[in-house]
Amino acid sequence: MAEPRQRRTRDPAGTREAILRAARTLLAKDGPEAVSLSEVAHLAGVNRGTAYQHFKTREKLIEATADSVSDEMFRILFGDTDTAGERRIEQVDIADTFDRLAEFAMENPELCRIWLLQLLSSPEPTADRFWREYSGSIDRFARTDLAADNVDAEALSVITLAGAFMWPVWAHSHSRSKSERDALGRRFSQEVLRLCMYGSVRPEKFPEVAERLGRAGNKPRVALRAVKG
Repeated sequence: MAEPRQRRTRDPAGTREAILRAARTLLAKDGPEAVSLSEVAHLAGVNRGTAYQHFKTREKLIEATADSVSDEMFRILFGDTDTAGERRIEQVDIADTFDRLAEFAMENPELCRIWLLQLLSSPEPTADRFWREYSGSIDRFARTDLAADNVDAEALSVITLAGAFMWPVWAHSHSRSKSERDALGRRFSQEVLRLCMYGSVRPEKFPEVAERLGRAGNKPRVALRAVKG
């Protein structure tokens, strides 16, 4: 007599997480163009119907995967999402923050690229949790007496984040050893910190540029996207 088949315990949250992990693996390996729900379902160990129950379309799956990357970057840079709002910007270790950002980017260049492309195509980028906190933190920092005058927080956020995500591609991180990736990530964060602290030119050698920047500091900036707190 055949033994009755044991029913699998249902765990929707665990199944969803397994699907997202599989999607991240495929996205990092082949990019969004090569990803299908059936392939993701196979890698996650679930049937295609189950995958469709969680994500109705391939686009929804890619969007959710980008959101999961956003959540991971948030935790790495800012800690638990429930307590991040308690951080005092004056107590943030900016060197450690840039080091961790560069390290994550060097280890996950494809995921960072996917997230960035999703952000750029979003009609409301400030809805993204990581971007909102990253740009918001720089904006709050720029308003303290720790910052230099006339910092354009939005532009600086784009420069540092896009640079961090482009650097691994430029450095061919996928073909580097772990020690080489660590050194290259440190090299990038070191230069970002140096630029933030000291700049790259001597102001007295470029008086016309200094004058231009002085004038610009008194002009209102064109608003692009308001940072939602």
